[in-house]
Amino acid sequence: MITQIQGKLVEKYPTHVVVDCNGIGYEVHISLHTFGQLPSEEAIKLYTHLLIREDAHTLYGFASHSERALFRLLIGVSGIGASTARTMLSSLEPLQIQKAILTEDVPTIQSIKGIGLKTAQRVIIELLDKIKTLPEMEQIEAISGNTIKEEALSALEVLGYPRRSSEKVIDNLIQSQPDTSVEMLIKAALNKL
Repeated sequence: MITQIQGKLVEKYPTHVVVDCNGIGYEVHISLHTFGQLPSEEAIKLYTHLLIREDAHTLYGFASHSERALFRLLIGVSGIGASTARTMLSSLEPLQIQKAILTEDVPTIQSIKGIGLKTAQRVIIELLDKIKTLPEMEQIEAISGNTIKEEALSALEVLGYPRRSSEKVIDNLIQSQPDTSVEMLIKAALNKL
């Protein structure tokens, strides 16, 4: 099993990269989330998952251990293959997928292209207990049960800011300053939006 790859970035595309390791170029399939995390410098390191089939050996690369762990959980769900899991990780950030599973948010998972109602429900049913073992779950549980966050998001919506972009800013602020008040959170978010 190839668990990671480190080398010179030769080609970079939204769906895959080519990494040169001692003269051998490896094509590594990536999600848009990983694409956004890749540095523009030549030396990169990706955590990988090797998928072996009769007709192909496909290497998938991820910017972090947690994204790879989530990918492995997703491909374990019946009806979700590697390409669908990669589409999920490209459509939503890994933390958003984990939060949607934890809060049993079927519409968020169903909003991903290629995921219907039954598949979204199956993802939640099969992964609800398993998702809690991932390292970032403590952060998600703290954020999802946060009424300060909801109050700040409501206030920003009233001010005309879209919920999706506001939510990212608020989540980052809560992680960096967990003991902040609603007023301070709104002021800090307005400076970043």
